Amino acid sequence: MSATELATASDLRSLAEQSNAWPFEQAKAIVARLKKKPKDEVLFETGYGPSGLPHIGTFGEVARTTMVRHAFRVLTDDKIRTRLLAFSDDMDGLRKVPDNVPNRDMMATHLGKPLTRVPDPFSNEYPSFGAANNARLRAFLDHFGFDYEFASATDYYTSGRFDETLLKMLAVYDKVMEIILPTLGPDRRATYSPFLPISPRTGVVLQVPMVERNVDKGTIVYIDPDTNEKVETTVTGGAVKCQWKADWALRWTALGVDYEMAGKDLIDSVKLSSKICTALGGTPPEGFNYELFLDEQGQKISKSKGNGLTIDEWLRYASPESLSLFMYREPKAAKRLHFDVIPRHVDEYQQFIDAFGKQDGKQQLANPVWHMHSGKPPKIEMPVTFQLLLTLVSSSNAENAETLWGFIGRYRPGVTPQTHPKLDAMVNYAINYYRDFVAPTKKFREPTDSERAALQDLRDALSRMPADASAEDIQNAVYEIGRREPFLDHKKLAKDGRPGVSLDWFNMLYQVLLGQEKGPRFGSFVAVYGVPNAVAMIDGALARSA
Repeated sequence: MSATELATASDLRSLAEQSNAWPFEQAKAIVARLKKKPKDEVLFETGYGPSGLPHIGTFGEVARTTMVRHAFRVLTDDKIRTRLLAFSDDMDGLRKVPDNVPNRDMMATHLGKPLTRVPDPFSNEYPSFGAANNARLRAFLDHFGFDYEFASATDYYTSGRFDETLLKMLAVYDKVMEIILPTLGPDRRATYSPFLPISPRTGVVLQVPMVERNVDKGTIVYIDPDTNEKVETTVTGGAVKCQWKADWALRWTALGVDYEMAGKDLIDSVKLSSKICTALGGTPPEGFNYELFLDEQGQKISKSKGNGLTIDEWLRYASPESLSLFMYREPKAAKRLHFDVIPRHVDEYQQFIDAFGKQDGKQQLANPVWHMHSGKPPKIEMPVTFQLLLTLVSSSNAENAETLWGFIGRYRPGVTPQTHPKLDAMVNYAINYYRDFVAPTKKFREPTDSERAALQDLRDALSRMPADASAEDIQNAVYEIGRREPFLDHKKLAKDGRPGVSLDWFNMLYQVLLGQEKGPRFGSFVAVYGVPNAVAMIDGALARSA
């Protein structure tokens, strides 16, 4: 087997069976499931609650499930049909008005109604709030090229797709209550029912106890909380929806879902829904509980609060691929989903791409880009890093792509926006990121007397170097100038036995010269920025602190 391709499907499957990459581990559980209960088709599902604007966590579930789906196809030689259903719980009642939407007063008049019966607060483009948010989610998933089918809870309930299982739910009502009631407090137990009637009078999703159940007729009876009158309604045709734990089980049973992952906060809910699914005669799906995304303060992100990055925000500052890498990594570890994670993921994505072609088959299946690109990662040449572009923007105060391309073209002749469109996109990402996050926090610190002396020596050393000096020669010069107190690292020895140079030296360069805490390899930066420009930058810093 070569480093760039696997010889046969069986070779690939053999390596996949040995791989401990998490998508393969998940896919193996589905393969084991099919050995117990063979099927001609495997259904993967993801859920979306459109009570708020779509956020990256929603995308992450689709991206990760897609990775597991592809891993399963490899393990089964793609001989079993698979589908991915992106299911929207758009029949849920609007419990509160989100903080980050317009026309909040209008929305407040529709509290309690299904999301698909609440008017669109953004415009008149969509028939409802639920439809508007569904459209936003679908547009993003389409942008990424996901292979999925979209499903609306409203459509499935009202079309009768769930009718047969709803009648089963009515028949095993007592078993469902036995599963759920012990988990509820006294007040909630008094009103709980797996069925939530949609009031024919107000359109509100009602949380009311059942006073009668008629299995033969397929109806339930409840007391209207406003009129105190008895109301009988069918459980089919969209006249009711289920409480969400029961709703989850209903869906798994009715559709035969084989795989669905969920957040760590839903561990207990998964267990309860699985018990209800079993009571309905279904088999709970395989899956795992991923950790939650956290905001800057370490709090769980929320669609309604809008305290996490939105899909559009990430794509303003970085490539879709960088977001996919963020989703692939450590799904069972809590991760901060904040703007400062973006640059690292942009550059590390390229590092994985660069490494892929040099790896053997086993290593390739452990490489995130194999899973991100369904086994066919692209070949992308990226002459400069995102971190380096950010530093170039910062050092030159570049407000346009042409300025950055001037630096890049001098550093790498022949590299243009036309020859490297991915780099051209990254240039614009870097400008956006700099304007929004770097420039507002830019703060130069003054050098100490010993740092001034070191900067003067660095300025003199660079001024003696040719304008086309290599990044490596520049880095060596920078390193030698930094080989002095207080920057010596006595724990890290150089090849000649002398003390190494600590990161404090390089951090000082960025803090004093660029007004930022850290940056890329300094020699690479100077090579792209230009030796004369770097000398002028040091002169400016020395003049500021004189």
